[in-house]
Amino acid sequence: MENVSGDLVREYGRQLAGKVDAGELAPSTAQNMVSVVNSVMSLATKWDSISPTKDCGIEQRTAIREDAPGALDRGTYERALQAVREEFGPKGGAVVELARELGLRSKEASLLDAKAACEEVKERGYITISEGTKGGREREIEIRTPEQASALVRAAEAQGDDRAVMPSGENWQTWREGELRDVRELVQEHTGGGLHDLRASYACERYEGLTGHDAPCAGGQIEDKDADREARELIAAELGHGRADVVSEYVGGRK
Repeated sequence: MENVSGDLVREYGRQLAGKVDAGELAPSTAQNMVSVVNSVMSLATKWDSISPTKDCGIEQRTAIREDAPGALDRGTYERALQAVREEFGPKGGAVVELARELGLRSKEASLLDAKAACEEVKERGYITISEGTKGGREREIEIRTPEQASALVRAAEAQGDDRAVMPSGENWQTWREGELRDVRELVQEHTGGGLHDLRASYACERYEGLTGHDAPCAGGQIEDKDADREARELIAAELGHGRADVVSEYVGGRK
């Protein structure tokens, strides 16, 4: 315990934040894990508590989103994406773009064979997401917009001769806890949210397109309950969730 420092706990928390972004841990679980360390260390010594959210970048645990994600604003998102490309190159930029334009988890975006996905789009207008999914649940995503198509093309270019967007010399753990963590922190610096928030931005934009009004977390008022329900069900499927009520974490509640 003598070797447990504030810096060590922050590093631990940032690794947990990466797992949250990848869909491997719930925000509440990650925050509880940091809180346990704080509790034990406070019993043992004089300890300055480490904040799971502010110090470690773990997403808020609230089940219903109340504020619009920062990357919903296209200008804010573009500045974040440009900063990532300049500092970390095209692979980090590809993960950011795939999360924002297609709603992919960071693990799904990293493990995507973007070259094969581009060919699949040409043939059938959809891509299949099978690697890195939560619970191993495969799903299909329709490519509907020029932004989505361009994101896939740029991801394929970034992939180069590798098998996926993630560099072949990395495994998922080293990538998540190395460059991808730095990418997440830079995105958070620009947008106020990490890579998971990019999925929320996708969901809010999709919700507006399906219902004709802003998402509740962005100030929209639900005018048609049936349209709201149908939109949530479709967005849940596109994000890889089995239940429509989970979408409240991305677009806001139904009241």
